[in-house]
Amino acid sequence: MGDVIPLKRSERNARWLEKYIRIPEGRLVGQPLRLTAEQRRWLEMIYDTPTRTFILSMGRKNAKTAFSACLLLLHLAGPEARPNSQLYSAAQSRDQAAVLFELAAKMVRMSPELSAVMNIRDTAKQLLCPELGTVYRALSADASTAFGLSPALNVHDELGQTRGPRSELYDALETASAAQDSPLSIVISTQAASDKDLLSTLIDDALEGGDPTVKCVLYTADINADPFEETTIRQANPHYDVFMNKDEVMRQAQRAKRMPSMEASYRNLILNQRIESFSPFVSKSVWDSNGTPAVIEPGEPVYCGLDLSSVADLTAFVMVSESGAVEPYFWLPQEGLADKAAMDKVPYDVWHREGFLYTTPGPAIEYAHIAEFLKGIFDRYNVAKVGFDRYNMRFLKPWLIKAGLDEAELEKFHDFGQGFVSMSPALRELETRLLSKRLAHGKNPILTMCAANAKVETDPAGNRKFTKRKSTGRIDGMVALAMAVGVMPLDLAEIGDLDGFLSGSKPKKAE
Repeated sequence: MGDVIPLKRSERNARWLEKYIRIPEGRLVGQPLRLTAEQRRWLEMIYDTPTRTFILSMGRKNAKTAFSACLLLLHLAGPEARPNSQLYSAAQSRDQAAVLFELAAKMVRMSPELSAVMNIRDTAKQLLCPELGTVYRALSADASTAFGLSPALNVHDELGQTRGPRSELYDALETASAAQDSPLSIVISTQAASDKDLLSTLIDDALEGGDPTVKCVLYTADINADPFEETTIRQANPHYDVFMNKDEVMRQAQRAKRMPSMEASYRNLILNQRIESFSPFVSKSVWDSNGTPAVIEPGEPVYCGLDLSSVADLTAFVMVSESGAVEPYFWLPQEGLADKAAMDKVPYDVWHREGFLYTTPGPAIEYAHIAEFLKGIFDRYNVAKVGFDRYNMRFLKPWLIKAGLDEAELEKFHDFGQGFVSMSPALRELETRLLSKRLAHGKNPILTMCAANAKVETDPAGNRKFTKRKSTGRIDGMVALAMAVGVMPLDLAEIGDLDGFLSGSKPKKAE
């Protein structure tokens, strides 16, 4: 008989996983695990040559978390287990930390062999193998730090959520690994938004190849390719044909194409590109499609947004009628108008001569003039409600009283927050009206400039707000327009977008 050829570590580990692990959820739940060709290649890279750090980055829904759980179980009770070793997974939030732990715990519970030798502590988010003395614990960045630990294996889950070049939890775990002979760190995540974020610096360093024990596999779509084509999507998703719901992915692609404010998160999460979560709110074509002239009919209720500037910036007041007619007004200080036009590179002086821009005397916005104008608006129109940014309202209110607004008229002014909670529902309703061509702004040049400049940022929950720090110019008119739409009664705006229609959900009103 010939000599028996020993198995490579990767093959030994693959056989163990396929023998003991059951698929914990999804349409194949309960069936034995069958590793994909890509997953086997990753095992080879990690285990068949010396590896200190392995970085794997790809789009969402490619079974990243499941693969992480498999690696943890390999080191907890499988052939990679070292007696009395400590294993940790690290995430940026308790919720994210729980996801990986719960998936690993499901794998244990569904395996008769593993459940017989392992203990699960749900409240502590721990898995233990008493016979080997090994223990795994899920940690989160919003909990206490990991100083004093001595991990043999670290799995950094979705490290791309870390903003900035450092993470206290990451640093604590990585420095703690120095006590081990051959520590291993696994980083599995979609890309971070910025080149300056921690994951980006780790990926860039690994791809330079300075340390052969630091390896990186990066699946990302070509930044110059059509982001909505299936061939582009495949570049960032190695398991597109295996685990992903293709119809859902393509639906998300078309949604991002239809609504530019969704494109940044789509590029980051699906195409795995480094894209800041700032994107244009409305495309030129969609804006232009709402450019028909419109007149507010006498007695028709109007809803308004007031974005008051501080000192010398643009002040905007926008009215929207029930029928969708948009009537905007803008002010700048008269003094220095030409200089401001040169600085902003827009023709404020021309717009002033053409009647699109009002001015107030002196070098700063005079609230007395704004108050007198608003009194005239209340006299001529059926004003139902005015949304305003609370920041400068305390300076305007005395002038409104002096201009003659009575108590009933003052009660129509409603504080409208500028954060995610208030602005996200307003942007959703404004976006719905624009996409369905239910506004008529008459191509006012200043409002059109603001629309072209307006960008939104997205929080981790998917809520959106306008951001001025990433906008290339004035956006005050769009802020006022969003507030005007945001204070409308819910039944006056078309309910939701396509996603809301399909799910039966309704947008929430701004607080």
